[in-house]
Amino acid sequence: MKTISLKAVARAEYGKKAAKAARREGLVPCVLYGGGENVSFVVSEKELKSLIYTPNSYIVEIEIDGKVEKAVMREVQFHPIREQVLHIDFYRVIEGKPVAIALPVRLTGNAEGVKIGGKLALSARKLVVSALIENLPDEIVVDVTPLKVGQTIFVGDLNIEGLQFLSPATQAVCAVRVTRASRGAQAEA
Repeated sequence: MKTISLKAVARAEYGKKAAKAARREGLVPCVLYGGGENVSFVVSEKELKSLIYTPNSYIVEIEIDGKVEKAVMREVQFHPIREQVLHIDFYRVIEGKPVAIALPVRLTGNAEGVKIGGKLALSARKLVVSALIENLPDEIVVDVTPLKVGQTIFVGDLNIEGLQFLSPATQAVCAVRVTRASRGAQAEA
């Protein structure tokens, strides 16, 4: 699993007034939960761009006043109009305990249904999984080669060693949709 490092400064003041003052200075208020006491801190908004505006998932190493904590990003709150990051919640990673995280899905192969005119549709860009930090892959790779027109791959069809899927088993991952061209090809066959 990829890691990314952030430099942070612990917060001494809490509440709306302190959070607004931090945002005016270009800082984002954050909280680290789980595995002990909660830690409030601020991070530069520029440093967070590589973490938030990407399809990848990361294990975050947060350096708070010299102490390094491993965490995963749990939730990001945005301003409804300006799309400014208002607040971020991180969840502490504890060695030996499983971590729940959303991983990106990547499709590989050339589906049989696409060859005769069907259209491949990705329904889930990310899937929520639980695993030990050592077993977490960078992405979930799904082979679509055997898919025919009208067939779907569901989360329940996926089996990756060391991963437990928290997304519902009935959730569609990808499918080959019927198009006019594929209907014509099926009629000729």
